[in-house]
Amino acid sequence: MNVAYQISAARPRLSRLRAAVRWPWRIPIGVQSLFAAGIGALVGAVAPSVGVHLGWLSTLFIALLQMMVLPLVFPVVAATVARVPSIRTVGRLAAGSLTFFLLVTTAALLIAAFLAALCHVGAGAVGNVPSVARPRLGAVLPGLGAHGLPTSVFAAFAQGNIIVVTVFALVLGAALSAIGAAAEPATAVLESFAEAMVVIVGYVIRAAPLGVFGIVGYDVAHYGFTKLSSLAGLIAVIFAGMAIVTGILFPFIAAIFGVDYCRMLRVIGGSVGLAFVTRSSQTVLGPLLTGLEQFGIGRVAASFVVPLGYSFNTVGSVVYQAVALVFLANAYGIGASVSTVLVIVGLLAVLSKGMTGVASASFVILIGAAKAIGLPPDAVAVVLGVDFIADMPSAAVNVIGNALAAAVIDASMPKRPAAQLPVAA
Repeated sequence: MNVAYQISAARPRLSRLRAAVRWPWRIPIGVQSLFAAGIGALVGAVAPSVGVHLGWLSTLFIALLQMMVLPLVFPVVAATVARVPSIRTVGRLAAGSLTFFLLVTTAALLIAAFLAALCHVGAGAVGNVPSVARPRLGAVLPGLGAHGLPTSVFAAFAQGNIIVVTVFALVLGAALSAIGAAAEPATAVLESFAEAMVVIVGYVIRAAPLGVFGIVGYDVAHYGFTKLSSLAGLIAVIFAGMAIVTGILFPFIAAIFGVDYCRMLRVIGGSVGLAFVTRSSQTVLGPLLTGLEQFGIGRVAASFVVPLGYSFNTVGSVVYQAVALVFLANAYGIGASVSTVLVIVGLLAVLSKGMTGVASASFVILIGAAKAIGLPPDAVAVVLGVDFIADMPSAAVNVIGNALAAAVIDASMPKRPAAQLPVAA
């Protein structure tokens, strides 16, 4: 009797202990990641010798997420298209999406480039610069083409070429849709595989605080706050450009198409925050699709538009790139005349259409664009110190832009019953 009483009395204490242990895991993943970012910044600033050895955490986390992207995008896109009742719907989705992407990214480029030019960002930032010829639009753009097509679908998977993989998934889905009932087993396999991949991505996302801790700790220890302060003007203009895009351009577009922009931001806020701290919009593909479904967007539109937007709708990234190129043009004596700004906009409008939302992909694009306008090979190193800071809002704005694109395309489609495609909770 006494033993039974002791066991009964201990149960409430055990329950409270279990609740105390579980409590941190009930905090939203975005909040956990922000705490981890603060701790990482503290470690990197106070103990840089420790912070520089945290890079492996971020490398492992980003590598795991990158590994999941194509295995997730391929079955989701293929199965979604296979379930579309009419192939003409796919054509409307593709045409509407690409048109939207082109118009919005071009508008964002113009806003960012002319804002940077008006602020004279970068003027005098580099002393004793070599003479650099002013670029001409007609001499730069003809040499630009595709980023390179692989020789097979398997090579596209191996190279991480999301454009080719997405196109193949679209073609496969269209073929399965054309076959009809005979394609049901293959479509069911794709749906099951997509469900499994979304669950796996959910497992990886749970480790986001560790990855964020490593990313921020390493970056602060490696670059330091003192060095970054010299480029405060560049950072300020980049954030101002992002604010104009998200606070004026996006709400204007949402109002035209009847999208509740503020409510959309509340629904996808966790995904936006996670993209901000991880510096990669690809990290939130699964949660973003889930949030868009909760917002009321059809799975056909969301599953089609968002993966495609990772390559063609990188609004946040092009804002950063445009401001950085104007900064370098001013720093190296080219200046930011109207013709130079138009060259920069034209370059980035082409080069940015192969980005996949991976952290620091903007820096790779900057290297190619700087070379194209005649800047010296080491010019881009001037902005290297702020790359990890600029990538944060870039990734967040990319997520918002793709969510808005999905909402706009969904609002433009004739409403039909959505096919059931698994998306993680």
